[in-house]
Amino acid sequence: MAEPDKPATSMRSLERAIDILEVIDSSQHALRLTEIARRAGLPVATTQRILGVLEARGRVERDANGYRPGVALIFGAHAYLTTSPLLTAARPILHDLAAATGLTASLFKRIGWSRVVLARVDGASPLRYELPIGERLPLHLGAGKALTAQLDDTELTEFLEQLGDPGRGPLDRDDFLAEMKTIRDRGYSQARGEREPGMASVAAAVPDPAGATAAVQVTGTFADIPEDRVPELGVELQRAALAISRRVS
Repeated sequence: MAEPDKPATSMRSLERAIDILEVIDSSQHALRLTEIARRAGLPVATTQRILGVLEARGRVERDANGYRPGVALIFGAHAYLTTSPLLTAARPILHDLAAATGLTASLFKRIGWSRVVLARVDGASPLRYELPIGERLPLHLGAGKALTAQLDDTELTEFLEQLGDPGRGPLDRDDFLAEMKTIRDRGYSQARGEREPGMASVAAAVPDPAGATAAVQVTGTFADIPEDRVPELGVELQRAALAISRRVS
C-alpha cells in the first residue's frame, strides 16, 4: 500500500527543497539552520537533511556564519540566460533602444511579487549605481509598476495585502490603484527618484496573451529624462515592447 504514496512524497520533498532555496536566495546574508527552518516553516531535522543534499550538489554553501547560495546555482542561471527565447528576442532591441535614446535599457521579468533584472545595455552615460543581472527588485517601484498594472483585480488585491509597509511610509491604496489604471490606459509607467535619488525611468510591459510578465525600461538622470520627454519615451518603449513580443512569438 505504500508504493502509490512514493510520487507524492517525492514531490513534497522537491517542494521543500525549493522552499529552502527560495529562503536562502531571498536573504542578503548567510542564514543559520534554525532561521532557515523557521522561514521555510519546516522542522529543523527536515531542513538539515535537505540542506545536506543541496550542499553536496553545490546548490548551497556553508561556513561559520551559516548557509548561503552555492556556486552551482550559476550553472542554471547561465543556461537560462543563453537559452531563453525572451532574452534572445530582447537583446538586439535593447541595444537599439539604448542607441536611439542614449539611456540605459533594461529588461525585467516578474517572479511572484518581485521582479528580476534579466538584461541591461548601457546608454551614452552609464548608470552611477549598480544594477546587477539577477537582482531582485520590488514591483511597486520603478519598472515594477508597469508589471503590477498588468495584474488582474484578484492578483492586485493579493499584492497589496502582502506588501504592507514598503519601507517608504504607508502606501496609499487609492492613489496606487489610480496610478495602475493610468499606466494601463496610456501603456507605460514612469518613475522619478523612487529607488535612486535623482534617477528617472520609463517602462512598458511586453505584451503577452497569457499575461504580461516582462517589461522593458530606459533609465537616466532627471536631466536625461525631463517631464516633457516622458511621452515620447513612452511611445518608444511601447514599440520596443511590442517588437520583443513579436520576436518571441
